[in-house]
Amino acid sequence: MTSPDAKAPEVDPTLTTHPFLGVAGVLLGAMIATCTGRLMNVGLADIRGALHLGIDEASWINTSFNASMMFIGPFSVYLGGVLGPRRVLLACAWIFTAVSFLIPFCHSLGAVITLLILAGLSAGTFYPLTLSFVLRSLPMRYVLLGIAMYATDIIFTTDMAQAWESFFIEHLSWRWIFWNGTVLTPVMIVLIHFGIPRQPLPKPKPEQSPLSWRGFLYASLGAALLYIALDQGQRLDWFHSSLIIGLAASGVLLILAAFIRHLLLPNPLVNHQFLFRRNTLLLGLVLISFRFVMLATVVSIPSFLGSVRGFLPLQEAPVLIWVALPQFVLGIAAMALMRRIDPRLILTAGFGLVGVACLLDARVTAVWAGPNFGLPQVVMAVGLALAFNSMVGSIVLEVLDTGALTRPADVLTFAGFFQTVRLFGGESGSALMGHFIAVREEFHSNMLGLNVHLGDVLTDHRLFGLGHAFASHSTGPTAVGRAAEVLGLQVRQQSFTLAISDSFLLVAACCVACLVVVAFMSTVPTQYRQVVAAPVEAA
Repeated sequence: MTSPDAKAPEVDPTLTTHPFLGVAGVLLGAMIATCTGRLMNVGLADIRGALHLGIDEASWINTSFNASMMFIGPFSVYLGGVLGPRRVLLACAWIFTAVSFLIPFCHSLGAVITLLILAGLSAGTFYPLTLSFVLRSLPMRYVLLGIAMYATDIIFTTDMAQAWESFFIEHLSWRWIFWNGTVLTPVMIVLIHFGIPRQPLPKPKPEQSPLSWRGFLYASLGAALLYIALDQGQRLDWFHSSLIIGLAASGVLLILAAFIRHLLLPNPLVNHQFLFRRNTLLLGLVLISFRFVMLATVVSIPSFLGSVRGFLPLQEAPVLIWVALPQFVLGIAAMALMRRIDPRLILTAGFGLVGVACLLDARVTAVWAGPNFGLPQVVMAVGLALAFNSMVGSIVLEVLDTGALTRPADVLTFAGFFQTVRLFGGESGSALMGHFIAVREEFHSNMLGLNVHLGDVLTDHRLFGLGHAFASHSTGPTAVGRAAEVLGLQVRQQSFTLAISDSFLLVAACCVACLVVVAFMSTVPTQYRQVVAAPVEAA
């Protein structure tokens, strides 16, 4: 009668068969989800041209995919708790494979949007179940390696998407923006099939409250509506649009309804008190800051190179590769540091280096090209690697310190929370940055325009020089008109360059604010020097 009890601690279903294959599978899933979203964002112009869509119509392509991922983030907590990660991941991976294959064959916007919603719902489950499975499957002595792989996976994929999309357009077809997932996801399916064992359906304990999907539905739908409002806000002029007002109000009401329902009818799959720890909330702010900081390489630099210098995506890619490629080495270096140093110190160094890189980038002028971003990008690569690895490491330490690994509901709650924060932080940051650059460009254009008017000596001299350059190709008023047009374009170029410089300063200010947040984080008793020294049996 004692043998079953003696074996109970060792029959962890996530450790019974090839856990490393399962970890590789979920890490590949996170990469596929990140890559698909970034490829669609970078290649939106190519997709729009292939499908003959207008700018307003095409803007819903990314929105539909990302809002669906936002919806399934909280809801995946319910799915994972009711069905188990293996069933959810395999089913969603098959759906994503089929949908990704079919999207390029659609020629109507409605069909494309429908399939993208299915793609987002399926790919959105890859994120929340990744980190939780890594923690519950890897022996503790390998957990730092898992963190480094996860961090490298995300940063490398985000910055390499530009190069991949350019390669697809130049050598293959725009369809590979979607078929990329069709090729990679079956590999993920095989890894998960052999790496995650079959498990019985989770059964709630008799003393637990009944499981309910309604609260998750309210929260997920509310989050998705708020996400759509953020994504479409700049295009529709924010609260001057009745659609944005309706989306925002509906989203807030649904999230409030979910919170009230949870207070009245607690769900055993959610432990909201677990999220109210100081470090957990502060790490949420750090994650939002990190998502905003990444816009320096995702938005500011590509926008400058494309709008001011006229670079094509293929020409922009080498600049971003300076951040992507070193992540393999830097991730291992950050992992080695966390074995000996408090992750908060590494987090401080990482955001400090990112801030320095942004200050270097803020010197940008209209004549800068790819090589001018070389040194700042190297500094940025080191900073992002240290910041992201130590941020994920701090999140993991928080999970370990609370003992959440012994309570699947807490792990799922934790994963769902950070997935929601990740998506909201990224979209809020993108919306803020887009609005900020537009406002600052208008400001600088007005300020520069005050000094550009007929009768001013410098303006007349500039127009005379430009008119003389065009004189050999046109005569009379035509040359003067072309000179005035070029002068206007030069003013616009300078104003946009100054706006981009301001965006780098904004990111640097965000880094400073994040350092203040890190300073308020409390010391975690469990450090990685104890974690990696833990025996395998205790994992």
